[in-house]
Amino acid sequence: MRFVGHAVLALTLVASLSLGGCGPRIEEVKEVEASPPPEEIALPEPRLKGEISLEEALARRRSVRSFTEEELTLEEISRLLWAAQGMTADWGGRTAPSAGALYPLEVYVATANGLYHYVPQGHRVISESQDDLRLKLWEAGLRQDWIREAPAVFVITAIYERTAKKYGGRAERYVKLEAGHTCQNILLQAVALDLGAVPIGAFYDDQVQAALSLPTDHEPLYLIPVGHPRK
Repeated sequence: MRFVGHAVLALTLVASLSLGGCGPRIEEVKEVEASPPPEEIALPEPRLKGEISLEEALARRRSVRSFTEEELTLEEISRLLWAAQGMTADWGGRTAPSAGALYPLEVYVATANGLYHYVPQGHRVISESQDDLRLKLWEAGLRQDWIREAPAVFVITAIYERTAKKYGGRAERYVKLEAGHTCQNILLQAVALDLGAVPIGAFYDDQVQAALSLPTDHEPLYLIPVGHPRK
């Protein structure tokens, strides 16, 4: 899931009027390298039928803190992201309930290949970085080893303003409840995929923001390492 951008050269023409009242005169031509657009990656369509029941997933769910080195497949990442915030209705309804259907959460996943931002509309991700940021997350997360050992770390962040515009001072409560719904969806989907996961709330918020270069209004609420359990 890497992207090679193509540089686009733009010519900037600066025109001025001469003292003699003649027409525009080109004074300078500058070559500007435009930034490549962020890579968008379409995810495989999520499967709506699994091999185990909801009851089995609930019974088998455990916090897993030891993982093998096997990477997650794109299919597995797709299903985990869909479980977190995937769209389930034409009007925009998602897998997790949201107060006022305002959907204040943003979900990211950090892997060895980079950082990806999930976009529920169209079930796709945007590549935010091609660097492996799991070591930085490990440092921000009090150096809990399962953060750097897991092949993927899902990050749930909140934009409180989306909910506050309708619910005012109760917004923080509603947003954090929604983060819990979303986290549980990821944990149960991991079980259904025969994977392991653990929810983490112990980390330095500002360090997670800095590690992932998150916008200032994105407050991290959860780190969720996911991988193949070490037997």
